[in-house]
Amino acid sequence: QIQLVESGGGLFQPGGSLRLSCTASGSISSINGMGWYRQAPGKERELVAAILKSGRTEYEDSVKGRFTISRDNAQNTVFLQMNSLKPEDTAVYYCNAWDVNYGYWGQGTQVTVSS
Repeated sequence: QIQLVESGGGLFQPGGSLRLSCTASGSISSINGMGWYRQAPGKERELVAAILKSGRTEYEDSVKGRFTISRDNAQNTVFLQMNSLKPEDTAVYYCNAWDVNYGYWGQGTQVTVSS
């Protein structure tokens, strides 16, 4: 119904920056919101940032002031700008889009922050 294609990820230095992208296709009109989640080794998957259909955004406390979620509606793409990277940001990052009754996941992309 909804397919997600991610790009970005890799190895980055502490204090560096990157931007993740996620493009949706399929039943675009049914999407109520999109977000980025991450899962670090030995930890549960957690919501990092989300943007609703209204444009309202929300962030996990540890990334406030460093990460920004945005979207390009014409391209059906959501971005996560990640600045001032910390080693604890290391995780697999997953894009998610949801409608009224289900969430759809991307494949995930590894982000590693290390010296």
